[in-house]
Amino acid sequence: MTATVGKSVQLRVERAGPLALLQDAGRFGVRRLGVTQGGPADIHAWAWANHLLGNQWGAAALEITFGGLSLIAEGDARLALAGADLEATLDDEPLEPWSRFDVRAGQRLRFGSPKNGLRAYLAVPGGFLAEPVLGSVAGVAREGLGGHDGQGGKLKKDDTLIFQPGHEEGELPEVPSAGERPDYSRPARLALIPGAQIAEFDGGSLFAAFNRPWQVDDRADRMGVRLIGPELTCGVSSMISEGIGLGAVQVPPDGQPIVLLNDRQTIGGYPRLGALTPLACARLAQCLPGHEVRLHAQALSSAQAEYRHFLQIFPASRE
Repeated sequence: MTATVGKSVQLRVERAGPLALLQDAGRFGVRRLGVTQGGPADIHAWAWANHLLGNQWGAAALEITFGGLSLIAEGDARLALAGADLEATLDDEPLEPWSRFDVRAGQRLRFGSPKNGLRAYLAVPGGFLAEPVLGSVAGVAREGLGGHDGQGGKLKKDDTLIFQPGHEEGELPEVPSAGERPDYSRPARLALIPGAQIAEFDGGSLFAAFNRPWQVDDRADRMGVRLIGPELTCGVSSMISEGIGLGAVQVPPDGQPIVLLNDRQTIGGYPRLGALTPLACARLAQCLPGHEVRLHAQALSSAQAEYRHFLQIFPASRE
């Protein structure tokens, strides 16, 4: 069931792309039930899309993966776009990522193919309206939770997304500076906090992990991303399953790391190098198959300071 409050605006799905899901900040406090967090794969772009409209932290935005989506506006509103360049157009006129734009009833918003990055985020005033499931509207298809339909479903033809048109109250935030807009075409440098079983990997493996390039495999989704590169060897052959956090870098017996993302399982039994930081996960989420990435170690205190600095951009954020 979809929540509505007073007069609302709709976006109707004319053509559904490969994967478009509603994502708020995520579903927390339920991992003890075996339920994962969901939320935006790229928290950086998601946060900026909402911020451009002055939305509160946690407002539900639309995560569009690979493009291929066409929406018809059934009302007037101001929207915002951040993240990947998916060749978005409004009535065939190009739209720039990291910007606000106005739509009128009857206009067509289209997303083409990935030009720079993989995931774009479309924000609306106050966030899209949907019924929370376990405290969140984050869509997790694997668990059948959240999203526009309450069952984690991706958008389909003739689905509708509902939101309030909003109203102007003073100046909206400035668009992000060039330094806040990543160039997703460049090799990704990903910060990893060492931990877990890192001491169990041999010296050659550790040197290779942090000094040789990796490539994103085509086996990648919102659950995790496999990296292809040097074979890593660990002295731990079996272990009791442990809780798995965002960004955990597991190394299965084939020696090829798997970075676990938002829709990951809640426990796992492979040894781990450690975990990518949230901002490193966001950057990885924009990498197409074949993209080059490099890992570098970062101290926990440094990673926490970096993330706090990021959150300070958004006045209504919470850690």
